[in-house]
Amino acid sequence: MRDAFEAEVWRVLERVADPELDEPITEMGFVEAVGIEGGEVAVTFRLPTYWCSPNFAFLMAEGIVRELASLPWVTQGRARLEDHMYADEVNAAVNGGRGFDETFAALCDGADLAELRETFEVKAFQRRQEAVLLRLRALGYSDAAIVTMTLRQLEAINMGDGEAVAWRSRYRELLVRRGLARWPGDLAFRAARGETLTADGLGAHLAEARRVRLNMEFNGALCRGLKSTRYKEVAAVDGEPTLVDFIQGRVPARAEAR
Repeated sequence: MRDAFEAEVWRVLERVADPELDEPITEMGFVEAVGIEGGEVAVTFRLPTYWCSPNFAFLMAEGIVRELASLPWVTQGRARLEDHMYADEVNAAVNGGRGFDETFAALCDGADLAELRETFEVKAFQRRQEAVLLRLRALGYSDAAIVTMTLRQLEAINMGDGEAVAWRSRYRELLVRRGLARWPGDLAFRAARGETLTADGLGAHLAEARRVRLNMEFNGALCRGLKSTRYKEVAAVDGEPTLVDFIQGRVPARAEAR
């Protein structure tokens, strides 16, 4: 049963993304451990650098607590950020139900995270939409057919492989969340803030989306490299512990010499 509960936790954690990259924190390797005691769940995570922006860290910690709360058997869900200059502040705020603006008033000059969330969501929307649009073009759909395609028509298309299906699902989730389409007959493709797309303008629209994607992919590669270098995450040799094992206290104390 415990294994089943832990699998559920890892599954919902896939819905928590690095806000700048729109990649799950599980795939980024940020989640270090999941601890379960009855209905209490603690998720330990760490970021690529000690000085990662506190607003990014806050959004991820907030997402962890939110997704844990979605599980009916969880009575208390906690996020535990480690190895970060603002770990204590982020952990106390998120687990105590306090907002970013209250916790980091001196740093954010009274601003909240709404504008930042919107900025990142628009970029995520562009990246997901681009993946679907490029797939449709590869399948032979014309730009004119794409910009007039309904949600019903998009969902009926055989995308050809699992990755393309996943991108369509992720795109649809954000399309609906942003209120850009609700019913099967609604247009499947609009700009992130609701503007209508045209066949003549689709090329320029895709060029902008490509710029956003390349920037996100570069940042993602940089984050992975920084994290790997910081923690020296290499395969164990002959069972010897790595630096991460020592940091996380997984190495038993050496017996005292008699």
